[in-house]
Amino acid sequence: MNLRHQIVALAIVPLVLAILSVTTLLTLQSTNLVQSSIDTFERNMLDAKKTELLNLTNLALSAIQNIYQSAGPDDENAKEQVRAILTGLDYGKDGYFFVYDYDGNNVVHPRQAFRPGHNWLRLLDPDGDQVIANLIEKAKQGGGLHQYKWEKPSAGIMADKLSFAVGLDKWKWMVGTGVYLDDVFTQTAAAKADLRSSIGNTFWTVALIALPAVLIVFATCMLLNLRERRLADSKLKQLTQRVINAQEEERSRLARELHDGISQNLVGVRYAIDLASRKVNSQSLDAATAINRGAEALNGAIKEVRRLSHDLRPRVLDDLGLAPALQALVHNFTERTGIEANFSSIDYKNMLKAEASTALYRVAQEALNNVERHAAATRVDIIVSTNAGRIQMVVSDNGNGFSQPPGKDKSPRLGGLGLRNMQERMAHFGGLLLVKSDVEGTTLTAMLPRSAMLKSKPAANAA
Repeated sequence: MNLRHQIVALAIVPLVLAILSVTTLLTLQSTNLVQSSIDTFERNMLDAKKTELLNLTNLALSAIQNIYQSAGPDDENAKEQVRAILTGLDYGKDGYFFVYDYDGNNVVHPRQAFRPGHNWLRLLDPDGDQVIANLIEKAKQGGGLHQYKWEKPSAGIMADKLSFAVGLDKWKWMVGTGVYLDDVFTQTAAAKADLRSSIGNTFWTVALIALPAVLIVFATCMLLNLRERRLADSKLKQLTQRVINAQEEERSRLARELHDGISQNLVGVRYAIDLASRKVNSQSLDAATAINRGAEALNGAIKEVRRLSHDLRPRVLDDLGLAPALQALVHNFTERTGIEANFSSIDYKNMLKAEASTALYRVAQEALNNVERHAAATRVDIIVSTNAGRIQMVVSDNGNGFSQPPGKDKSPRLGGLGLRNMQERMAHFGGLLLVKSDVEGTTLTAMLPRSAMLKSKPAANAA
């Protein structure tokens, strides 16, 4: 090989090796990206299924809520009505609700007529999972999701199923519904098969076109990189601006509160003190009255400062816990609005997590705001209790309730922003928010599962 060939080889071989290396790297990166997209797609579909199950469960609970709440533990007539309602709640070929009692006896199963009246507590799926026992346990814990294998009615074959179970503790019933996941797994499996079959073709195709296009790709990548960087900088600036706007809005609100409340009170204090000073200097007999007025105005300013501080973040919630914070909230509500408000709490053994306590406090705060603004109520009650290890808070008033169009379901539509925020706070912890409203008033029930409780520390072994 002469010198010219050596120079050409030295110029071409590194370039070919570089192109092959880049091609291989791009193929691997593309494979990882597609795999990541498939995994994200699967997670999103599963999350959508979970949201669908929660919505369906809330729908079923709303449908039987009036009957269940007014019935006793042994009211067979009410139980029969609930059986009929849940049997009729049918959605699609494979969508239905099922009911078992806590002993494992089937109460409702619209798709498998041979199950009602028999005990299935020890039923195992093909993977050895104790399906009914685990679903009942989830219901006793306040509601939860469980995945297992079950016969799909439309196909007659075993398929993966995801169910949500919730308990009707008064009757010791577990109510559940589920969705089959075979369509999710089928789509992801097909996508993975297509990925494997196309990897080889992609490698050779990219390798063949990489040589003439390497410079174009490099230049394009540089341009895209610059463009993405500009877009990222622009989005970061927009996010920063939104944060600044939110801060400015909060500062404006506080400024209005300070100007309209505290500032006016302090001005009144100043005038009262000036008046008292003049009366004292002139030895007027009503100087004490002017001083008392100034003290009253000063007390008003102090109360306004405390109210602003309490609205931002009540210290009592961090220092003493949920019950004292709710007691203070109710007291301030009565003092501010004149509406009679009562609070009662049953001592519970375990303590809530800090985030869960904050969520319940904000729910109560939003509920009282709704009572003040919309309910036209004269009385409101807040009761915190435990139910099968779950924390439950009930807020009820004697106001005018929700307005509803005629002929619709009696359950109020949770369309307001405040109610949606309360629902999201409960859903974050896997809890439920139930609302019952009529002309006699509104009752809001917020329930948190056992997972929202602090885990008790194991006792140290004695030496």
